[in-house]
Amino acid sequence: MNEIIVIKFGGSVLSNEKMIERAANAVKNCVEKGLRTVIVISALKGVTDSLINLAKKVNPNTPKDLMDEILSMGERTSARLFANALIAKGLNPVIVDPSFDNWPIITDENFLDANPDYQKTSILVMEKLMPILEAGKIPIVCGFLGKSESGKVTTLGRGGSDTTAILLGSCLNAKEVVLVKDVDTVFSSDPDLVENPIPITQLDAEEAYALTLGGAKFLHPKALAYKRANVRLRIASLANGSLGGTVIDGGAIELKIERMNEPISMVTIIGSEASELESIRLFIDEVKRSGGVLVSMSIEPKSIILYIAGGENIPNRLHNIMINKGLGKALSAYGDLAMITIRGPAIETVPGMIQRVTQPLAREGINIFGIATISSSIKLFIKRDEADKVISMLKSALMVSEA
Repeated sequence: MNEIIVIKFGGSVLSNEKMIERAANAVKNCVEKGLRTVIVISALKGVTDSLINLAKKVNPNTPKDLMDEILSMGERTSARLFANALIAKGLNPVIVDPSFDNWPIITDENFLDANPDYQKTSILVMEKLMPILEAGKIPIVCGFLGKSESGKVTTLGRGGSDTTAILLGSCLNAKEVVLVKDVDTVFSSDPDLVENPIPITQLDAEEAYALTLGGAKFLHPKALAYKRANVRLRIASLANGSLGGTVIDGGAIELKIERMNEPISMVTIIGSEASELESIRLFIDEVKRSGGVLVSMSIEPKSIILYIAGGENIPNRLHNIMINKGLGKALSAYGDLAMITIRGPAIETVPGMIQRVTQPLAREGINIFGIATISSSIKLFIKRDEADKVISMLKSALMVSEA
């Protein structure tokens, strides 16, 4: 059976009739090579911003669900125009729109930044899109859009059309997802920040994810959450009439649950002096001298909590420096804790993630001695003798593979 390719055309490359024709020619070339082709289309350049501005002028307090309906008109119009361009090339497009029965992408109702449900979408993709491909037709999917289970139109937030394309490519087990933008390639840095950046021909998924977290604008980290290991991404443009660009290959960027081997001590120091920067520095220095490693810290106006891996006689050493240097009033400590870290792409943007982590533990009466979120990770501190049970529960709650 012929391989599948998903091509997403951004609004910036659909700025006029000549650019639309060039994009249509690129699709025709793929079809003539025998590839089953899925198109994801963005709104035409400037349309989404115009719709936002007009809606706010009409009503500065436009409800979010209504705003999503308004914004969806950009992609819906673009899909129809592009279908017209493909018909002119002798091709057979099928528009895939949230208002049609062939719509496959299911999301939550976090309007303006909705999150696709991968499992439900994957089932519908095979039911709705695959028959279109098997019939030799070309699905043109409205990018950036979703539909909740209650039938409401949603939008996927920044980089939403990229998210659509990567999600569909993963569900279809596509050979490649090509994200067509207005630049030829990913560069070694933003040309607005540095002189003479050089083009990059290859990145692995982890490298691409790290760059996007650091502010690189070629892709939103949320989109990478839906990449599966066997799906290759390509950042490309229509320059020179070919889809070249930067290839992003390698494994999926998925949720991981990790446990630190060293025992963790949780030390709480109270007193207004304890949370001063010089006091914190002295405490950290003492932790280092003990052979310990500070893995997390919480600071309040009249207290600090230190989470320390390893180290010798930690509570006594910190108590001594607190008393001798007048750095606080009192100290308490828990020992023999474990740190469990949940890592994943743009984890801080997923609504309800903290609840998905904490609620199963609460139901089992498992106490959480601390929780911290930073850099797309959630750190939990629990009793060491409960760590294996907690990891198993989290894998079940978050649908993380045992592999």
